[in-house]
Formats: sequence, structure tokens, C-alpha cells
Amino acid sequence: MTSNNPHQIARDLLPYLWPKNAPALRRAVVCSLLCLIAAKALISLVPLIYKALVDHLEGSAATIAAPIGLVLAYGGARLMATVFDELRIALFTRVSGNATRLLGLRVFRQLHQLSLRFHLDRKTGGLARAIDRGTEGISVILSRVLFSLVPIALEVALVCTILWHLFGASFSLVTLATVVVYAGYTIVMTSWRTRFRRLLNDAGAEASSRSIDSLMNYETVKYFGNEEHEAERLDYALRQQEQASVQSQWTFVVLSIGQTFIISAGLVVIMLMAAQGFKDGEMSLGDLVLVNAYLLQLYQPLNFFGLMYREIRQALIDMEDMLKLLRTSAEVADQTDARPLEIKVGGVEFANVNFSYDGRRQILDNISFKIPAGQTVAVVGATGAGKSTLSRLLYRFFDVTGGAIRIDGQDIRNVTQQSLRATIGIVPQDTILFNDTIRYNIAYGRPDATAAEIEAAARSAHIHSFIIGLPDGYETRVGERGLKLSGGEKQRVAIARAVLKRPKIMVFDEATSALDTATEREIQNNLREISRHHTTMIVAHRLSTVVEANEIIVLGAGGIVERGSHAELVERKGQYAAMWKSQASQGGRSHAHAG
Repeated sequence: MTSNNPHQIARDLLPYLWPKNAPALRRAVVCSLLCLIAAKALISLVPLIYKALVDHLEGSAATIAAPIGLVLAYGGARLMATVFDELRIALFTRVSGNATRLLGLRVFRQLHQLSLRFHLDRKTGGLARAIDRGTEGISVILSRVLFSLVPIALEVALVCTILWHLFGASFSLVTLATVVVYAGYTIVMTSWRTRFRRLLNDAGAEASSRSIDSLMNYETVKYFGNEEHEAERLDYALRQQEQASVQSQWTFVVLSIGQTFIISAGLVVIMLMAAQGFKDGEMSLGDLVLVNAYLLQLYQPLNFFGLMYREIRQALIDMEDMLKLLRTSAEVADQTDARPLEIKVGGVEFANVNFSYDGRRQILDNISFKIPAGQTVAVVGATGAGKSTLSRLLYRFFDVTGGAIRIDGQDIRNVTQQSLRATIGIVPQDTILFNDTIRYNIAYGRPDATAAEIEAAARSAHIHSFIIGLPDGYETRVGERGLKLSGGEKQRVAIARAVLKRPKIMVFDEATSALDTATEREIQNNLREISRHHTTMIVAHRLSTVVEANEIIVLGAGGIVERGSHAELVERKGQYAAMWKSQASQGGRSHAHAG
């Protein structure tokens, strides 16, 4: 059984099936239901017309006019039943398509609402596969339940009522019993098959994740010559998927054979009863034809019921991960009374900040410092000291576990995340670009920027001359994750993107770590110019990038070890001075190191 509660699923899907503020879609749903009822009523009349035709032809007083009328009625009923059936499909397609679109959009927005921790813990390939399957599952649920199971139930009810009225309870009860046994067997066996299908889904997601993860790390695979190792890892996952697929198919065979046996047994019993009635003179030849026609007419939707029920169960399984995702609460959420951040001068304060990612290891311990408006404060220290964590906390990717971060005196937990992040521009250490043009990636800082503003930002980052030297200029596509650009080129695109955003506060998180010495020196003056117009926090390992900061904070083991200007810290001959001396002695080699 699926772990999802059917009532909960119904509550989740009802707003999409009967959407608010969409009268046209609601009319489409109502018209679809009316077409459904009309189609089933007409198709139920067909055997009755067929019986009347046979009885008329069997009689001695048969005339030409009556058979022609009955034949035309027979053909007309079949035609109109098909017309109404196709109309309800066409009408509901719009409702189903709208629901799938809105749900896909809701999932996409939900993914962006969830915390960084969620995305760090999830496998991208498996997540994408779960969303694709879940979206398809929603479409199946909406269409199959309303226009497959409901029509089958309606048709069974009509047929049983007609048989009871014409031939008594025995025919109706045998028909109903056949349907109930068939449905019960299908439900039980499908529930048994569920775990095999879930194993197949899990194996498929694992194979997809391994494949995507390996291809996304193409260069690393090449560096270590591990192509065969990656192929073996994928082959193992594919073997698990193959085995699960075989098991799933065999369970399907068992289910199908059982369903066919039940239907065949019901047909045999009903036809034996009808044959006996005809022999005893209680039923006419038309009655015999009528019973047979109804049974054959029911056989097709009953078989369809088995297929649809399996699809619905499969859809519920496929929807599990997506529905769990939609019900996942955001770790960092706006308070109900959160207001937009009001920027006056852009001063930043870390007040007694404590933070731990998992509650077991303290990353930051009672950190306090201020970045006065318009000034630059640098944070340095060894790898793992918690430098980059400060920028993540400032952006509210995580909330502090103690203390507070304030901008112009406002606790950032009390303001909306959108207004907070609109105020801050960041150049991260690991720059990831969209698989689009250079123009698009720079303009991402402010999508409504003009071409002149984009080029001005590129000049600020000293990348404009490089771009215009490319055959396609600003329309050059950068490739997946920006792989067509060098590390330094990606970093400069990130700088241009941040400048274009026009933020009040700037964060440079190892902003020049991927640049060579000449390029670093080329943009250092420009970064200093940018910093003069912003409140700036620089996170760095390379100390040459922080020499001119108004204050330098030295982190060690989650706490502040030293603080002061570059000259003061060198004079003090403490940890900073030792780091400065070490990097100075390394010379050019220090420029290749990123903390």
C-alpha cells in the first residue's frame, strides 16, 4: 500500500480539479460529466435496440420499415455515444493540462522555498526523476479516476439494473458478483505488486542519479582515469533495475491471468443461465442476444478497470516523493508578520552569533563584529574555520542558532527573505552559470537591465573586452554549469552579475580565488572601487585581497582569534602575521590556493 492517505491526496488534488476563480474550467468539468452520463446512457441502450431487432426479425410479421428504423437507431446510438465520449475527453484535456501545469509550477516554487540544507542532502538526478514521475502521476489520477473508474461504476450499475428489471435478480447478482470479485482480486494483487514497483522506481532513480552525478563531474573522472570505475558503478545500479523490472513483469503476468479467469468464469455462468432460460421458453432469442451483448460490453470496461486501477496505484507510488516534497516545511521561512527590510545606510552587525549545522559540532561560537555602512570588513582564517558560513547566514540560507544578525538595526529573521536578498550582492567562491548566453548570465543580476547597463557591468569586472572578442560576443553560450569558460572568466561574469544588481551590501566569498596573479591585480583596484560604494564583507583565504580592508577578522575554531587592520595584525605577530609570512614566502604559489 502507498504511504499516502487517499483522503489527503483527494484534498491535495481537488483544488486543481475544481479550480477557484476559473469559471471556464469549472464549466468544462461540468460539461465533461454531462457528456460522460450521456455516453453511458446511450451505450446502454444499444443492446436493447439489438434485442428488439432480433425479436422483430424472428417474428412472422416482420416488415422492412421496422428493421430499417431499428438498424438506424442502433447505429445512431453507437455514433452519438462515441461523439459524447470524445467530447468529454476533449473538454477535460484542458482541465487536466491546467492542473498539471499548476502543480508543476507549485513544485518548482516549493523547491526554491526549501532550505539549502535540503538541496545539499538530495541527489539532483533522483529529485528530477521523482518530479517527472509525480507530475505524470497527477495527470493519471485526474483523468483516470473521473473518466475511467467512475464511468465503469456507472455502466455496471446501469447494466445490473436493466438485467434485474428484465430477467430477475439472478442475472443481476451473478454479473455484480463477477465485477466485485474481479475488482477485489485486482486490488489485492495490485497492492502486492506495489512493493515490486517501488523497488523498480528506487533502482531507476539510483541509476539516474549515478549517471548524472558522473557526467556533472566529467573533469574529475578524467583527472583520475576512473571511466571504467564509473561504468561499473552504473552497471551495478542498472543490474538492480533490470532485476526489479523482471520481478515486476512476472507479478503483472500473474495478475493478468487471474483477471482473465474471473471474467471468463462469469461469462460462462451467465451464458449457461441464459441458454437454460431459452431452452425452457422463458427467454427469447433476442433476450439471449441481449445478455450476451451486455456481457461483452461489460468485459471491455472491466478489463479497462484493471488497467486503470494499476495505473492509479502506480501513479500514487510515483506521486509519493513529490507529495512529500510539497508537504515539506521550509526550514527557513518568513514570519507571519515579516516586513520588507528598510535600508537606510546599510550597516551590518553580527551580534553574539552561534551556529551549528547539525547540532553536534559548533561552527560559529559567539561571533560579534560590525560592518559600518560604506566600510569593508574582511574575514580570514584556515579552511573550515567558518568563513563562508557567515555569508550563508547573512543571506539567511540558514538561521543562526544563537544571537542575531542585524542590518540597520533590523534582525534579518524579522524581515522578508526577498527584501533581504535583494539588498545583498554576492560573488561566490564556486561560480555556477546557467547553460545560456553570457548576456543572460550577467543580466541575471537584474533581468530588466538594458544592453548598455549589462556592458557597463562587464567593463567593471574587466570582462567586456574578452566577450566582444568572442565570435558570438555576448550571445556566446557558456555550456552546462559554465564549463566552456575558464575559472577566472566565470568569476568575472559573477562579479559583473553582482555589480549589475546594484545592491547596498556586497559579499565577496573568495571572489578572486580562481584568478591568476595578473588578472587578480587587474581587478583588485576595481573591486576596491566597488567596495567604496557599498558595505562590503570579504571572505578570503588569500590575504593579499584584504590588505586594504577597514578591519580584518581572523577566525579560528569557530571563534574570533584576532581583529584589526592589516598593519596592526602584522605588527602584533600573531596568527594573522604567521599566515601573511607564510603566503608571502610562497610567492606566486599562494595565488593558486583557494580556501
